[in-house]
Amino acid sequence: MHHIVSIRDLWFRYRGSDEWTLRDIDLDIERGEFVVITGRSGCGKTTLCRCLNGLIPQFYEGELKGSVTVAGLDVTRIPVARIASIVGMVFQNPSSQLFMLTVERDVAFGPENLGLPKDEILRRVNWALDMLGISDLRFRSPHELSGGQQQRVAIAAILAMQPQIIVLDEPTAYLDPYTSLSIFNLLKELNTKLCLTVILVEHKLELVASLADRVIVMDKGCIVLDGSPREIFVKDLSVYGLKPPSIPRLFLKLSGYGFKFSRIPLAVEEAVEVFREGSRS
Repeated sequence: MHHIVSIRDLWFRYRGSDEWTLRDIDLDIERGEFVVITGRSGCGKTTLCRCLNGLIPQFYEGELKGSVTVAGLDVTRIPVARIASIVGMVFQNPSSQLFMLTVERDVAFGPENLGLPKDEILRRVNWALDMLGISDLRFRSPHELSGGQQQRVAIAAILAMQPQIIVLDEPTAYLDPYTSLSIFNLLKELNTKLCLTVILVEHKLELVASLADRVIVMDKGCIVLDGSPREIFVKDLSVYGLKPPSIPRLFLKLSGYGFKFSRIPLAVEEAVEVFREGSRS
């Protein structure tokens, strides 16, 4: 099976540090997967993301052991600019990625730097704005927009480069739950429509439980759990500083009191279905 991301025996520590930030990481991600990476602060999530687009070791200096291959390319040997057309990165604060005078110019920036013809740049800008549902913001200044709108522009700017993978490092950290959910639903739509591989670093497990194909839990630089949301969210995550979503926790408690369910639901809609199935049986 072809892995779009393949990591083997990865260790990394930043220059000047005696501690390994990443330890013995082995990870394969398939094309089109929606993967959530979670864990307590300082567990190595952001560092792992930086390894996927070559920022480590080409920008952030340190000692790296092992291999990181993305779309068949060794990220330690390929220029970061080339990797950027394969792996798009979206950060916590969208304003740090938006620096042009209009939304249109921000979205066009990446394709322009790829040296694409003007008609192709225009086509990509139109397509990305349409996919994100923000064509009406085209001539607005990014810094006049709401946080949710800014994050959509940041995602559109990455999407216009047509990457195979989009990596998002807590993209809703500064957003309210309603806006966060709209961003997560958008990412799932892009994942489904474009077969875009999504790697999302996130603590808001309640909102992504039913969207992810796979959940990876990190602790002290290691991957400690890796499985489907239904497998991961029935475990005791408190030892890793995490709290499972409320719906699985509720049904696990009810199961402990002797109630029988066909499955442990991940979200409210599925919980309603499970209760209806139980009432018919």
